[in-house]
Amino acid sequence: MPMLLPLFLLAAQAPAPYAADIARAERVLARTPIIDGHNDLPWEIRDGHHAAVEAVDLTADTSRIEPPLQTDLPRMARGHVGGQFWSVWIPATTTGPQAVETTIEQIDIVRRMITANPARMALARDAADMARIAKSGRIASLIGVEGGHQIDGRLSVLRQYYNLGVRYMTLTHGKSVGWADSSTDAPQANGLTDFGRKVVAEMNRLGMLVDVAHVSDATMAAALAATRAPVIASHSNARALADRPRNIPDPLLAAIGRNGGVVMVNAYPAFLSSAWNDWDNRRGAYAKAQGLPGNRYGRETPPALQAWEAANPAPRVTAATMADHVEHIAKVAGRAHVGIGGDYDGISGTGPEGMGGVDGYPLLFAELARRGWSDSDLSALAQGNVLRVLSQAEAVAKSMANQPPVDATAP
Repeated sequence: MPMLLPLFLLAAQAPAPYAADIARAERVLARTPIIDGHNDLPWEIRDGHHAAVEAVDLTADTSRIEPPLQTDLPRMARGHVGGQFWSVWIPATTTGPQAVETTIEQIDIVRRMITANPARMALARDAADMARIAKSGRIASLIGVEGGHQIDGRLSVLRQYYNLGVRYMTLTHGKSVGWADSSTDAPQANGLTDFGRKVVAEMNRLGMLVDVAHVSDATMAAALAATRAPVIASHSNARALADRPRNIPDPLLAAIGRNGGVVMVNAYPAFLSSAWNDWDNRRGAYAKAQGLPGNRYGRETPPALQAWEAANPAPRVTAATMADHVEHIAKVAGRAHVGIGGDYDGISGTGPEGMGGVDGYPLLFAELARRGWSDSDLSALAQGNVLRVLSQAEAVAKSMANQPPVDATAP
């Protein structure tokens, strides 16, 4: 990855109109900070730093530690991130009771992160908490479970995750789960099974957001048909611009708009640019042939792979590329139905130019300002749209308060 410059240097080097756009983006985000739909820092702390939460100083620059991270509190402040859904992802190959145990350990990592930084972070449980905590200058922290395999086919587990602070669940990750299908695995449910519809209904009853990132088109359509509350796609892009199974086709983008939901745009270059994804596949094939790790980028790239990159430069992916996805989703679903879900620390240290960490978001908002987005549109993108969806999910739960819990397990 190229060397990343601080935003003030980028603004200073930019033409005067673009510098003005950056200043405007900074003003808007200072008033209405971003609520980001997806960040994988908890797993990176577990996997790369041996779950030593208290030893990873989030008040310092974590891009300088080994292995480097894309997230820390100073960079979140510079990026104007005021709310964060922390993903408690576990591998899709971890199943059964071990999946539940590992998920609880991941929830514990999030809560320890918050406890270790009480002046800068606080656990949120609803939309009102999110708005109040973000306004106080702290990171309003919610939790998202990233895969239906993490409930081990038990709605009782889903309810206990809710009690621990989980406010969304992605129905699948990279593998199908029997009752719902992944976009990157063979179908098993061909949409949702009866148990899958019960999962959605119970999430509605709890006030837990249904996340359709990662699911197949058929499962997304089935979830939209089953839910009584708006859905989110916590870190997804437009398939019309980058033809990947993980991205969402226009008919389903439009359906999410009609549902009242929100699609939260991802910063991963492979989901933003088909050209970059093709380059990355060639890079990975070369790395495999040479016995090198192909999932390391930037300063972590092995020297032999750096030489290959020098001879085969990556296609450019910039804030403008990401803005193209924001605008396409806004055009198809409506500006009230797009948000931000960067997926930082889940994208192998990559990102658009100048957006290699959570501090880069003002570049995206400046690009949209340059394209004519109003302050109110930018504020809605930053937080208004996702807060509305969370509030509506809470209202649906309130309307279902007299319904008893569903006592069901997957066949």
